[in-house]
Amino acid sequence: MSAWLRRGESAPVYDPAFGDRQLAEGREDMLLGRWEGARDLLARNPGDWDKRAHRIRLLADAAAGRLTVDLWQASEPRNPDAAVLRAETEVMRMFAAARTGQHPDAERLERAAWFCHRAAELAPADPYPYVSLFALARLYPEGHSRMGEWWKEIRGRDPYHREAHHQALRYLSARWHGSYGTALNFAWDAACYAPQGSPLAILPQVARAEHYRHRMATEGNTAIGLTCHWNDERACGDLRYALDKWIAHRTPAAQDVSDLNHLAHGLVKAGMTDPAGEVFRLLDNHATEVPWAYTGDPEQLFIRWRNKTTSD
Repeated sequence: MSAWLRRGESAPVYDPAFGDRQLAEGREDMLLGRWEGARDLLARNPGDWDKRAHRIRLLADAAAGRLTVDLWQASEPRNPDAAVLRAETEVMRMFAAARTGQHPDAERLERAAWFCHRAAELAPADPYPYVSLFALARLYPEGHSRMGEWWKEIRGRDPYHREAHHQALRYLSARWHGSYGTALNFAWDAACYAPQGSPLAILPQVARAEHYRHRMATEGNTAIGLTCHWNDERACGDLRYALDKWIAHRTPAAQDVSDLNHLAHGLVKAGMTDPAGEVFRLLDNHATEVPWAYTGDPEQLFIRWRNKTTSD
């Protein structure tokens, strides 16, 4: 009996660090009020913007409800890593406030933006301070006029930066400051121009999932066209394109677990179960709630399709 069949009913693994043990340890330190682990972690792998982006996001998520990164920056005010992490933490604090109904006013938004610009000064080669600005821009009531300028700054540092493209996609979505058509066109362009092996090939499916979530939230499950949202000709073509351009040439990347879950979800919703099985095998039982939660109970759906597509 294969390993897949032996563990057919086992619960999926939910690991926000996506297997990055050093990140998991640094995140735990941050929760406990210790910043030295984050300092050492962010000093490693210089120039690996993909891994750095994943680490910054997870560390900032842990830091947002505490003063750990504030204390680090106070202790080392010119440390570029402390500045970049503080900027992303401030952005996450703005989103946390918005989720509780206390939408940050212009003064608070500009204060958070100041931390991002300060980080850009201290870490001039790092695209991430501009990624933080992209995320923050969603909270401005009318969007932000400097998006084009910031996008040029990101592209000049890392033209295929995964997190930057995902933040841009959110900004351009109907939920925020754009439309489904705008977001999807952006995703198609990014997928087309990205090099072979790039996970940006999955962006159209991410746009499709986010739009489904938005329509369900605003119109309910009787919204016109939802029955063929996942399996029309263009959706299936986008999935085949991702398989050919990304999976066939894939090298492991820091946030593959998230991107592979989007691909697996899209494939099973489109009825493309054979390639879905290959993607589930690549996932090796590592799951994310998004996008499975958009179409039902995330764990039950993951287990059901994992077992169905890998039982041979």
